[in-house]
Amino acid sequence: MSLRKKFTGTGIAIVTPFDTDGKINWDSYKKLIEFWIEGKVEYLVVLGTTGESATVHGEEKQQVFSFIAETVADRLPLIAGIGGNDTHEVIEGFKTFDLKGYDAILSVAPYYNKPNQEGLFRHYKALSDATPLPIMMYNVPSRTGQNITADTQLRIARECLNVFATKEASGNFEQIHQIIKNKPADFMVISGDDPATLPMIAAGAEGLVSVVANAYPKDYAEMVRLCLAGKFIEAQKLHYKYTDIISSMFAEGSPSGVKAYLSEMGLCQNTFRLPVWPVSPTHLARIKELMKGVR
Repeated sequence: MSLRKKFTGTGIAIVTPFDTDGKINWDSYKKLIEFWIEGKVEYLVVLGTTGESATVHGEEKQQVFSFIAETVADRLPLIAGIGGNDTHEVIEGFKTFDLKGYDAILSVAPYYNKPNQEGLFRHYKALSDATPLPIMMYNVPSRTGQNITADTQLRIARECLNVFATKEASGNFEQIHQIIKNKPADFMVISGDDPATLPMIAAGAEGLVSVVANAYPKDYAEMVRLCLAGKFIEAQKLHYKYTDIISSMFAEGSPSGVKAYLSEMGLCQNTFRLPVWPVSPTHLARIKELMKGVR
């Protein structure tokens, strides 16, 4: 199966379920995986931002990668989240982690350092030259502090042959339009922002890596499929059904919001590793009200 076929549609940036003592809850992981597969999403992204990757390290990270691959058992394509702000360390991760069962790597733009555009290009060029799997770059300036401009993303698309896609979450439609208009034909543009997905697909994007689909996989994957089929009137109904829910998922930080939903659904506990913390009681009450409207 081609990369385009594997990663057209809806991927989920999956959560990592924890017990109250902070240990990973493997039983909840199994329950969630079956829920997502039954929801007919196209692929899963493991240990991205929503998976609290910043607090999962070393051997534990390998345990997660292996557990997901063994549990999914080739029923869905998988992407491993391996990124950071030290290029050498990311490349060492490429060499160290056993990525059997994975189809690609998601690698976020370097954060905190705020490299210039040449530094961003050279980071992805180094990753492209060293990677064991195709790479989806991830541009999320609201978290990293630095935007990968359209010109730089296009340069990466043309010159970094193992970077096959961008997960684009800048929210800047002028930039998005320039990337889609000028990209190589085989380079994929994927929405990294749930509420922007419908207009991004209308502009030429090929799908979404979603947070909301953790909790509502069936409807949101169907919304994306309708968009990809050009059925935007039908897709709008599902898009607007979840507009307020999506806003609530990010109002007090993510993954705090989406785990509140999953906890209310009985799929995992509402627990995190610091510094991430649950939503406030007031906001949780709001979430419970919103959930009543989509049952």
